Amino acid sequence: MIEFKNVSKIYPIDCVALENINLVIQPKEFISLAGPSGAGKSTLLRLLIREELPSEGQIFWQEQDISQMRHKEVPQLRRKIGAIFQDFKLLSNKTAYENIAFAMEAGGRSNKDIEEDVPLILRLVGLSNRAHHFPDQLSGGEKQRVAIGRALAHRPETLMADEPTGNLDLIHTWDIIRLLLKINELGTTVILATHDRDVINNIERRVITLEKGRLIRDEEKGRYIL
Repeated sequence: MIEFKNVSKIYPIDCVALENINLVIQPKEFISLAGPSGAGKSTLLRLLIREELPSEGQIFWQEQDISQMRHKEVPQLRRKIGAIFQDFKLLSNKTAYENIAFAMEAGGRSNKDIEEDVPLILRLVGLSNRAHHFPDQLSGGEKQRVAIGRALAHRPETLMADEPTGNLDLIHTWDIIRLLLKINELGTTVILATHDRDVINNIERRVITLEKGRLIRDEEKGRYIL
């Protein structure tokens, strides 16, 4: 379970990114985190993986306060919470296979695990036939699939996606959304941050809406109606 309890984030000088957020996310949920640019969606996700610390309040991951974690515990948290972004963040000199394998190597996985798991991950994200292609040989949608595969390398319990379709056309957008739904069906909690109204309203899952750093709406099978 993830819980934000009275969480605020204030940047200098008096820039309020999040204000008094109270939020509980249950295991295996699919959450659409909605709101316009600047609403606080990315800040909330950065707090969750402790790239930022809250100015006030507490954030709990499985009943442990993230802000109280020791530095050596943070990498383990980030292996449990996979992350994908709008700009893919792939290593340009490594193939799709190697990008995923590198993430596993960095996490201390054995060569045997890598040889067994990377083909399975590539199959899950629909890239078995593109395993040995470099990022500049892949479409935008394929690059995002590699990024998702890399995020799954540590078998995370939660996958957070920050505007993952922002650079994609309509067809590739829905390819990625269907993949995220599939990953959720396999038991992974998914938090999708997006301002794409059509995506949110067609998913028909829980919608949490932020506006100017405040949580203004939380609805099961909701809609983005700003």
